[in-house]
Amino acid sequence: MKISIGADHAGFVLKESLRLKLVADGHVVVDVGTFNEESTDYPDYARMVAELVASGQTERGVLVCLSGVGMSIAANKVDGIRAGLGFHPEEVRLTRAHNDVNVLALGAKYTDPSSAAEMVDVFLATPFEGGRHARRLAKVDDIERSQDEKPTVEGKAE
Repeated sequence: MKISIGADHAGFVLKESLRLKLVADGHVVVDVGTFNEESTDYPDYARMVAELVASGQTERGVLVCLSGVGMSIAANKVDGIRAGLGFHPEEVRLTRAHNDVNVLALGAKYTDPSSAAEMVDVFLATPFEGGRHARRLAKVDDIERSQDEKPTVEGKAE
């Protein structure tokens, strides 16, 4: 599989560990950086990975920052990206099976290399189940497409 990977300075060490593992497993890895532990801005790397995935240049993306939250927020701003934050292998399996997540974000502060490797393996191996989950994702896509429209909410204001 062709996978893009990126990290800011706080995620650099974990990203390197994952990059080496992915290459050893036979994947083609597009590493967008960062390439050292000097301070950087996480949105730059999230955008690069997300755009590679959204354009089809890579099949999936992996992002690492201190908490994983900033990367997931930034990646989700790119149309067609469904980035999920990974904490546990079963959670990652469900995000792939039910939400068709195409970018996995990890927090280097909370994730050791062994756990990260396991979650990445699950992320890459788990297929999307479709069915009722596809219907729900279509509704999520509708939300994304409707952002230029004025929101209308029915309900009772008190």
